[in-house]
Amino acid sequence: MAPSLYWWAKETHRGTPVVVKMDNPNNWSMVELESPSDEDFIYPNDAVPKGGRNKNAKQLTWVLLLKAHKAAGCLTSIAAAFLSLAAIVRRRVASGRTDCTDTSSTENPTVKSRFYGCIKAFLWLSLILLCFEMAAYFRGWHFGTPDLQLQHLYTLTNPFVVKGLFDSLYSKWVLIRIEYLAPPLQFLANACIILFLIQSLDRLILCLGCFWIKLRKIKPVPKQSLVDLESGDGDGYFPMVLVQIPMCNEKEVYQQSIAAVCNLDWPKGKLLIQVLDDSDDPITVSLIKDEVHKWQQNGANILYRHRVIREGYKAGNLKSAMNCSYVKDYEFVAIFDADFQPNPDFLMRTVPHFKDNEELGLVQARWSFVNKDENLLTRLQLINLAFHFEVEQQVNGIFLNFFGFNGTAGVWRIKALEESGGWLERTTVEDMDIAVRAHLHGWKFIFLNDVECQCELPESYEAYRKQQHRWHSGPMQLFRLCLPAIIRSKISIWKKANMIFLFFLLRKLILPFYSFTLFCIILPMTMFIPEATLPSWVVCYVPATMSFLNILPAPKSFPFIVPYLLFENTMSVTKFNAMISGLFQLGSAYEWVVTKKSGRSSEGDLISLVDREPKHQRGSSEPNLEEMREEIKQQEQRASKKKKHNRIYTKELALAFLLLTASARSLLSAQGIHFYFLLFQGISFLLVGLDLIGEQVV
Repeated sequence: MAPSLYWWAKETHRGTPVVVKMDNPNNWSMVELESPSDEDFIYPNDAVPKGGRNKNAKQLTWVLLLKAHKAAGCLTSIAAAFLSLAAIVRRRVASGRTDCTDTSSTENPTVKSRFYGCIKAFLWLSLILLCFEMAAYFRGWHFGTPDLQLQHLYTLTNPFVVKGLFDSLYSKWVLIRIEYLAPPLQFLANACIILFLIQSLDRLILCLGCFWIKLRKIKPVPKQSLVDLESGDGDGYFPMVLVQIPMCNEKEVYQQSIAAVCNLDWPKGKLLIQVLDDSDDPITVSLIKDEVHKWQQNGANILYRHRVIREGYKAGNLKSAMNCSYVKDYEFVAIFDADFQPNPDFLMRTVPHFKDNEELGLVQARWSFVNKDENLLTRLQLINLAFHFEVEQQVNGIFLNFFGFNGTAGVWRIKALEESGGWLERTTVEDMDIAVRAHLHGWKFIFLNDVECQCELPESYEAYRKQQHRWHSGPMQLFRLCLPAIIRSKISIWKKANMIFLFFLLRKLILPFYSFTLFCIILPMTMFIPEATLPSWVVCYVPATMSFLNILPAPKSFPFIVPYLLFENTMSVTKFNAMISGLFQLGSAYEWVVTKKSGRSSEGDLISLVDREPKHQRGSSEPNLEEMREEIKQQEQRASKKKKHNRIYTKELALAFLLLTASARSLLSAQGIHFYFLLFQGISFLLVGLDLIGEQVV
């Protein structure tokens, strides 16, 4: 046996000895190392038979030392990262730029701090409970969801058993949890789960509707094909169209929007452009006036209107423009926000849908984005908006002929606006307001998924946060005001139910309510009150499935599915706060802040606009491209001189520490999925709270 053993050992020792290269302690490499064989453990180093190769213990020692050094280096890197993060927090706190010191907000500070105070109270309570639970854990109280050690609890609550002060207090705390805290918490959790499932079912039905539309290739088709302007009017359908561009202090984007609108393909005598300027910055006013004058000299039929008093914000601006005497000569009005750049054929592809369709009040186009790949924040926004247009708007337009007007990139029949009461300044969502009132008056809407209009996404979290606050507080304001009118309207019961329960309650109220309450409040509380539970499928599987459905309209965004899921839950604090403000008419419900633009249109876009010769403006001079380039360059230089700052967001930071505290408590109960969800969700809140997502704000 011995020779065969030696032969086997000899064969298995074919390899290159370890070679360690070390220039310095931080720069080393290992070429190859053999793993120890069974023979190494059978024979001592000095007893290996002849022909066997003695293992050098120093090689193993070197490797162990080097691996220990590498591990120490990793720990040092992690520590350095935490120190860097702490330095960022210290600098931002020292600079005083937090959301509590934001002077651009019109919200009452008392109202603003109320919600933050509630979150802070939950945080301190969770920290106290975590310390209490850790002390109990090290004293033998190993409570988990499946096993509450009732026998141990019975022994400690027995009056005839001698027990310590801590055990007595903790046993009473457990009884309080079981008797008084767990039942209402479990009831609230079950209610939120039901709402969660209903909303998930609604999203699934929308996706199935979109799939059916794609499968059957359903799309709105105009009754008249496009007519080339080269041949003159002929029998073409060219009604009088008014184009409005409302703007306010948006000097970064006014040039490209005006240029794009002035290059629309439409007979010159049947098109009038209104630039509706609410700017209060004299430099911006002067720049926009000069731009309008430049295009007037170029032959465009364009007017400049400026309001000194900004009553009613955008709704007041549009209302004032519609009161002009010459508006009665026009049949349709197209609206573009200051950062929107319609393609030249926009009117040619939207207006023909109105022909011989007297019930049609609105044609809405889809948005596309020039900066969708700018940073992580814009990529995550793209997922939401792609689902909104591809699924929600398209399905509702095809099957219900109703959806919320997006406020821009749409063409209205002026008669529909007038019969519905015109623009009203009563909410911050004037676009949804006019759409609801028009639907109650029987007007139908069409959504064109294949007609796109370029615009910008907010690139900083500050701008996105304010936009989302307005978008989620306004619908609740509108719901309070419109509910009696919806009930009294003459539309069918089915349409009333759809508007009340689906359009408003489910998608505007329930969605932000359960996403914040379930994942940011109830889930952390169940870690400290383990007698109330949330199933793993609620925490992980259903949200992952819904995120998968949301991301289908933007397939290139699949690598961001996990950040998207976490970020949506992170944004729930802003959306929930906005929803409550709008529902109960708090101070921030009437806050209107113009979304900051960066003017991401490239110079190539401007060249394509001015180099393109409009078919209805032949013989006219072109705007001076060199002046455009110089002005853009000067604006960039002025912007670069401004010092940029990041803010810290107190509510998001407080929730981050609350979730991280709850994740630490979940380790004591060995709840794997809950721990990972709370950990990564807490990190997500931390990154957003420190404003480490998106661009810096000025």
